[in-house]
Amino acid sequence: MSKMTYREAIRGALREAMRADTRVFLMGEDVGRYGGAFAVSLGLLDEFGPERIRDTPLSESTFVGAGIGAALGGMRPVVEVMTINFSLLALDQVLNNAATLRHMSGGQFSVPLVVRMASGGGRQLAAQHSHSLESWYAHIPGIKVVTPATVADARGLLLAALAEPDPVFVFEHATLYPLEGDTEDGTPMAIGRAAVRRSGKDATLITYGGSLGKCMAAAEQLAASGIGAEVIDLRTLRPLDTETIIASVSKTRRAVVVDEAWRTGSFAGEVSAIIMEQAFDELDAPVARVCSAEVPMPYAKHMEEAALPQAGTIVKAVRGLL
Repeated sequence: MSKMTYREAIRGALREAMRADTRVFLMGEDVGRYGGAFAVSLGLLDEFGPERIRDTPLSESTFVGAGIGAALGGMRPVVEVMTINFSLLALDQVLNNAATLRHMSGGQFSVPLVVRMASGGGRQLAAQHSHSLESWYAHIPGIKVVTPATVADARGLLLAALAEPDPVFVFEHATLYPLEGDTEDGTPMAIGRAAVRRSGKDATLITYGGSLGKCMAAAEQLAASGIGAEVIDLRTLRPLDTETIIASVSKTRRAVVVDEAWRTGSFAGEVSAIIMEQAFDELDAPVARVCSAEVPMPYAKHMEEAALPQAGTIVKAVRGLL
């Protein structure tokens, strides 16, 4: 057991994987000499050299495509996209190549590719650097989507992703990089399993990534008035651990889904639909959703805070179900 930050946990997992397997390499914008836009890869260039820590041009479609090609050629590339908004430039490569080649080749080819990117708001980076678009990727069959919310998961889920034979997309909420916590050495954790972060009997809060801390804070506030909120951290959006969701909702009989994406077409809507399909008779109230305001993310701090889910709005949603 060791204490470190979220960014250090990712860096440690990358270092561990690269030392263990010479096929693993990192490529992306500013990952080398600069040390990464979020300082995740700081120091790795000195240790592994420019062949394995590769700075790329500002051309997401090109270097994600190069990562797919390297994976097809037997390498284990880790591609870092600076922010999720920029990843839209590579969606053609993701949807039409990475996700489809195993199927279109009749299983002859696999694409063991890991793509990491920063997601979410809360850092005053305005509308081109602050959105949560994970549900767009979770919509695509053929890839896996993980959303580590803790320091231990940042390490464990990345190592698990590097062991997968098919593409895995890792969404790292940008506010989490300085988060401190404990990690455990050992085998990688399994992809596709949610975690019950707090037990409760009155309502279930279902979330992932950067909203976990807000849900935990909301649960603390609710506990002060005698309301027990159970907190589910999805960890993985595809494949989704529906069993944990349904078991919790069947116990508490109320659910609030907290998702930093826009409400319309959000992953929260998918979770809500699953609960309605599989646990309708267990519910004592309609499923509620807490999402971001339907606007491009504002720059001004007070406006950004108002646009994002907050502990107070989560508490209000739970009270509305009781």
